[in-house]
Amino acid sequence: MEIYLVGGAVRDELLGYPVYDQDWVVVGATPEQMLARGFKPVGQDFPVFIHPESGEEYALARTERKSGKGYTGFQYHASPDVTLEEDLIRRDLTINAIAKSANGELIDPYNGQQDLQLKLLRHVSEAFVEDPLRVLRVARFAARYAHLGFRVADETIALMQQLSAGDELEHLTAERVWKELERALGEPSPMVFFDVLFQAGALEVLLPELLPLYQNGELDGIADKVTRGSNSCNRFSVLLTLATASLESPTALALIESLCERLRSPKLYREQALHCRQWYQALQRFDQISGEERLELIGGVDLLRREQRLSGLLACSEALSGGRSSPLNQALPALLVQLNAIAPKQLMAEGFKGKALGTEIARRQLQLCEQFSLEIDNG
Repeated sequence: MEIYLVGGAVRDELLGYPVYDQDWVVVGATPEQMLARGFKPVGQDFPVFIHPESGEEYALARTERKSGKGYTGFQYHASPDVTLEEDLIRRDLTINAIAKSANGELIDPYNGQQDLQLKLLRHVSEAFVEDPLRVLRVARFAARYAHLGFRVADETIALMQQLSAGDELEHLTAERVWKELERALGEPSPMVFFDVLFQAGALEVLLPELLPLYQNGELDGIADKVTRGSNSCNRFSVLLTLATASLESPTALALIESLCERLRSPKLYREQALHCRQWYQALQRFDQISGEERLELIGGVDLLRREQRLSGLLACSEALSGGRSSPLNQALPALLVQLNAIAPKQLMAEGFKGKALGTEIARRQLQLCEQFSLEIDNG
């Protein structure tokens, strides 16, 4: 039995990146031998085990054969006679097909170290086209390492285009597409993910709502604004706001709603994307719009009950304005405190009841919103 560290841990160590997770391949072992050593089995498709102490994954060396559509359409063969080289050749990129032995020796049969030096994301073998998920994974790796100068090899782009031209991408589940998209939005160069998908012909299949971004010739500015979103949720909101900029608000909101429904994106992402698209312009002009418009924005986002939405919305507005800092970061929370200080019980003690109570609350809210512009002007 021989155990090797494989995949991302080896790659990132060679790149000088911090290593958070380690995956291992076991050559020459049977499931029974793993169980005898206290490993706990997980996974149904192929033998993967959890180390009893470290909790890390140990997979038996295996080969695979395409047997159906999508990224789950494979039959796996794991046995003691499967070699390390046979296991590594099934991986997506050469830089992910490097193994490290217990004594620190690097096993690199497919020239992953050379591609690290060349800063190339290159497929290991022609079997790349059997797994549609690799289109998204390669695009995500491109977003992660673009700032280091990495690019996708031309021949790998060609295989990605081949995958996109068929029907394999249609067999990716919404959950898997969203997982890769969300992770890509957290990478140093998030727009590179979509750039690569566009180049590969996959964007029109998976995310056609984003195609307008590639029709106005202002990608540099778009990439800067999306990156300024600072986290995945904010970047998602900024991205969809920019992608629907040419549409009327009702149409844009319906498109965003449809996209989020199709991707099954988390509620937080969907709500913030909708709020950002609908209100970011009013938020950027908050010191110029009327008291009625300010109150409409506050009510539309439900900020009096959900003030936690404000920080994300302000971050998105700032990113969309090119990073200009806004005085609203301090002033608007203060206004919400004042609005929430309007106490119905106090007004009832003053004699307001029924419809008159609601009218008085609305009057005082509007008065505070109208006075807010004086605070900005005098600040």
